[in-house]
Amino acid sequence: MVAQIRAVVSGQWLANAAKTKLVGPKLRVLDGTYVPRSKRNHRHEFNQRHLPGASFFDLNECCDKSSQYDNMLPTSSDFSRYVGDLGIGNDTHVVVYDTSDFGSLSAPRVWWMFRVFGHSLVSVLDGGFKHWLADGHPVTSDYSKLEKRDFQANLNQSWVKSFEDVLENIKTKQVQVVDSRSAGRFRGTEPEAKKDVLPGHFPGAINIPFTSLLDSSGKHHNTETLAKVFQENGVDLEKPLWASCSLGITACHVILAAYRLGYSGVGLYDGSWTEFFKRAPPEYIISEGEGKKV
Repeated sequence: MVAQIRAVVSGQWLANAAKTKLVGPKLRVLDGTYVPRSKRNHRHEFNQRHLPGASFFDLNECCDKSSQYDNMLPTSSDFSRYVGDLGIGNDTHVVVYDTSDFGSLSAPRVWWMFRVFGHSLVSVLDGGFKHWLADGHPVTSDYSKLEKRDFQANLNQSWVKSFEDVLENIKTKQVQVVDSRSAGRFRGTEPEAKKDVLPGHFPGAINIPFTSLLDSSGKHHNTETLAKVFQENGVDLEKPLWASCSLGITACHVILAAYRLGYSGVGLYDGSWTEFFKRAPPEYIISEGEGKKV
């Protein structure tokens, strides 16, 4: 029987794996850093320093470039090709981290992408690069291109929700939808990630900022605390649940948290608020700030 892969692994676990030379075809480390509204060059930062043996997973590259919306899921064949080029096969345990000051920002998006394409051997590094450094683990600028592997993606379409799905759910109220943006952006009082999108939310959405799923140091909460966060916000994990945010990035924190509590069927509205704002009629834009003009 295959050992259960933990959704979140510690820096010490990964450091031990690196020391014992386990990083290779069966264990790959990915830097999945992506910070919206940032002028940082994430690939350049990766080239300067990263975890030993890591490769860079570029969310701006591994996406549907034909879409007018950012970071939408690529096709199965494009995903297969992209991760195969990173030396990842269907038998590879993938560990993802990012370098955000939060401790974890975009890594859960990469985690979710692997899962939605049928790969369950994937984990997020607890505390990310921030804690890896703080704990004194090694970093390097060395990088060797990895030998290509064959990866066969199998998309679980039922986990991906569309604008039409959300619009229908606003009418039927069959599914709880958690929005992981900050309270200010959700209410409409703080600016959005993209300048051509105003803040606010759609009817029925429940706001759980992704930062409330992390502790004050940037590590992921334990399952007891996560259950409390959902409960205090009126979310019943026994009932259908979808997640949304601005670009489909931090919503994956909600999916990761629910998964750690034993619920794996949470859907992601991939287009999230950016798509919804641009396509929805003004009456579906709830905001304490400036609303959408007709």
